[in-house]
Amino acid sequence: MAKSEAEIRERKEKKKDKKRRHSEVAEDEAVVEKKDKKKDKKRKSEAAADEDGDETMMTVATVNEDEEEDEEKKVAETVDDPLAALVPFANPLCDAKAQKKVLKGVKKAAKSKSLKRGVKECVKAIRKSGPATPASASKLPVGIVILAADISPMDVISHIPVLCEDHAIPYLYVPSRAELGAAGSTKRPTSVVMLTANPGGKDAKKDDEWEETYAELHKLALKLGQTVKV
Repeated sequence: MAKSEAEIRERKEKKKDKKRRHSEVAEDEAVVEKKDKKKDKKRKSEAAADEDGDETMMTVATVNEDEEEDEEKKVAETVDDPLAALVPFANPLCDAKAQKKVLKGVKKAAKSKSLKRGVKECVKAIRKSGPATPASASKLPVGIVILAADISPMDVISHIPVLCEDHAIPYLYVPSRAELGAAGSTKRPTSVVMLTANPGGKDAKKDDEWEETYAELHKLALKLGQTVKV
């Protein structure tokens, strides 16, 4: 009988121990789970902070780039393009008003096929016009030469004014070879053009509008030629 009571007591103690172990294991698992949850929460908060930091850095970088572009635009607007150096013998040189009129005449000449472009073509046309005579002073010249004053090297066109004077052909200078080329319906800058009196050659039809424009340009060339600066 005593043996059975001891066995019963031992069984009870084993059950208590088993329950204790289960409770301890459950508590440990709860603690571990709680710690894991804290770690996950901390990891998520750190990841969110990193993303916010990256977005903030990207935003700051974008703002800085926009500010730099705005500053560059302001600088570009406030700084004027420097004028190219003009040849020292650019006389008579058109002012802004005269240049506008001359370039408009060059456009009309290109449209009516009364325009020669480039040094070689213009020099050839000047030489074909014949030398100057007393009679040539009382009538319209066979051509009007327009030269660009921003040519480098200047030797490219330095002989043309003397040639024009030998053949009684008036000439003018404009400041920009780029604008002269654009007016002559070409994408390339042009050093010299020659406006001819006859549109499209001798066999072309008479163009009253071009004749009027040509006469006005001749008067302008004579007017500017009277105030040549030395």
